[in-house]
Amino acid sequence: MYNLIGVGFGPANLALAIAIDDHNRRVPQDEQLSVLFLERSEGFAWHPGMLLPHATMQISFLKDLVSFRDVTHPLSFLSYLQQHGRLDHFVNKQTFFPSRTEFSDYLGWAADHVSEHVRYGAEVRAAHVDPEDHSVVVELADGEQLHARAAVLAPGLQPRLPEGVTLSPRVIHTSQTLHAMEHVPFPVRTAVVVGAGQSAAEVVRYLHDRDANTTVHSVFAKVGYTPADVSSFVNRIFDPAMVGRWHEAPEDVRRRLFEYHRGTNYSAVDPELVEELYGVEYEERVTGRRRLFMDNCSEVVAYRETPTTVEVDVRDLTTGEATTLEADLVVFASGYRPADPVDLFGADARWYRHDGTAPVVGRDYTWTPARESAPPVYLNGGVEHTHGLSSSLLSNLAVRSGEILDSLVARRSAPSAAVPGALGASTR
Repeated sequence: MYNLIGVGFGPANLALAIAIDDHNRRVPQDEQLSVLFLERSEGFAWHPGMLLPHATMQISFLKDLVSFRDVTHPLSFLSYLQQHGRLDHFVNKQTFFPSRTEFSDYLGWAADHVSEHVRYGAEVRAAHVDPEDHSVVVELADGEQLHARAAVLAPGLQPRLPEGVTLSPRVIHTSQTLHAMEHVPFPVRTAVVVGAGQSAAEVVRYLHDRDANTTVHSVFAKVGYTPADVSSFVNRIFDPAMVGRWHEAPEDVRRRLFEYHRGTNYSAVDPELVEELYGVEYEERVTGRRRLFMDNCSEVVAYRETPTTVEVDVRDLTTGEATTLEADLVVFASGYRPADPVDLFGADARWYRHDGTAPVVGRDYTWTPARESAPPVYLNGGVEHTHGLSSSLLSNLAVRSGEILDSLVARRSAPSAAVPGALGASTR
C-alpha cells in the first residue's frame, strides 16, 4: 500500500512530487513516503494546444515549481537555464516572463527528475474508500486497483463549452488550437474566435499571423478587450499569505474579493497584447486591406455546419441586428471548469463534505471528511472558492506543495484533530 497516490501529473502534482522527493532524501528510510502519480498522457505535457508562437507567461519565472519553498533548489527555473546554457542570454532579455514554450520545456525537464514516481499512460476510471483498512482505492481503466493511505487529486481544469456546442474539425475549443491547426485538412480563409479573454486574444493573433490569406473575426460582448490588472498592489491577491486570509474569510467576503479582483485572471488580456492587436487592426484600416475584425458588443446566437463551412449567426447587442458569417473554423474561448471530485468518487463521495456546488476544503487542501474514518483526499488545485484566485494558477505551486507535504507527514504521526485542516480543525 502506498502512502499517497496522485491522480494527474500536471504542474501541481509535479511540484508536490518534487517536495516529497526532497523529503525522502533527507529523512531515514522508515520515515520516507511511498508515492505514485498516475497520468493518462504518455508523457508530461502542459497545455500543449496553447503553446502558441510569441505567447509569454503572465507570472514571474520566480514563481516556478520550487523557488518560493527553497530559493537554492536545483530544480528552479534558473537552474534549468544554467543547465541549458541560456542563463546569461535570458538575463539579457531583461524580463520576468519567459515564453510559454520555454516554461513548458522547464516543466518537462523537472518532471524527468522525478519520473520514478510517475506512471504515464495510466487512465484513472474511479476511486472509492475501503472502510476495512481506511484506504483510498484507485481503479484504472484496465481494471487494476491501487491502494493508498491518502490520495491527491490534480486532474487539471476541464474545457468549458457553451450549451449546444459540439466539437468537430471545424468547431474547436482554444485548448485544441495547435493540434487542430497542425492537422487541419482544409484551408482556413475565415476564422471566428468567440470570447474576450487571454486565450481568445492569443488565438486571434496566432490565426492572423499564421496565414496572410486568413481573415479573423473576434466576437465578444464587450466594447473591447479588458486589460488584465497587473498592478503591484493588486498582485498581492496571488501571494502565499493571501491564501490563509481567503480561507478564513466569511463566504460573502470571499465572493466580494473574487468580484473585486476577477480582472486579474478572468476575461482579461495582457495589456501589451491588447495594444498589439489594436495596432494591427488600425494599420489595416489605414491600408484598406482588412483581415482582422473586432465584432464587439456582439454574441453568437447560433451556428450550423455545412459540408464546407460553418455558418455563424452573430447578433449586435446594441441594435439586435443579426448577420451571418461563413467561416472555415470557429474557436470557442469559453474557459475552463474545475473537476469535481464527486465525479471520480461517485457514491463514495458521501465520505466527504460537499455543499451542493463545490467540495468543502480544509486549509491543508484536504477534502473535509464527513466521517472521521475517511482517508485523507487532497485537492491540489481547483479550489478557488476556499483558497482564492491563485488555486488554479501556477503562482503558489511551490508553497502549496510544501503545505500538503507537511500535512501528510503530520498525519502519519499525530491524531487527526491535531492536524491543521483535518477533522476538528477549521474547515471554513
